[in-house]
Amino acid sequence: MANKHVITLTVNGKDYTLSVEARRTLADALRDDCGLTGTHLGCEHGVCGACTVLVDDKPVRSCLMFAVQAEGCSVRTVEGLAKGDALHPLQKAFWENHGLQCGFCTPGFLMLAAGALEADPDLSEEEIRDILSSNLCRCTGYQNIIKSVCLAANEMRACPPSADR
Repeated sequence: MANKHVITLTVNGKDYTLSVEARRTLADALRDDCGLTGTHLGCEHGVCGACTVLVDDKPVRSCLMFAVQAEGCSVRTVEGLAKGDALHPLQKAFWENHGLQCGFCTPGFLMLAAGALEADPDLSEEEIRDILSSNLCRCTGYQNIIKSVCLAANEMRACPPSADR
């Protein structure tokens, strides 16, 4: 039996105390140990971006990070984007502009875009396209994803997120 490590993950502002093997990925810990299944596993090689979460406000492929590495960090998943019933501007834009079809890649795109726009709300469309090119979608053809992120960026510039994020 492998040695387990007791760690505390802070996810979406809530602490989760877990006993994990050193090799357990952050994605698996989020899904299986924390019950946060919005983080999707696609390729499990860091290529597709479906597992993207924010770790200390930076987009990270959670399939490539060990859970033990996230101890002491602030982790945010797609479940942490909305504030109660109020959708995040990105979620609203994806919904209103058909930025998703099957939805499998959507959480990764949302978290990648949230991290990028929160770091620099003044990104140009060209910069947004470049950032989003790191994630894969097999359904949409990307146009409505880009449109959704650009529209959300405009809203986020007009109404910056509150300081408690």
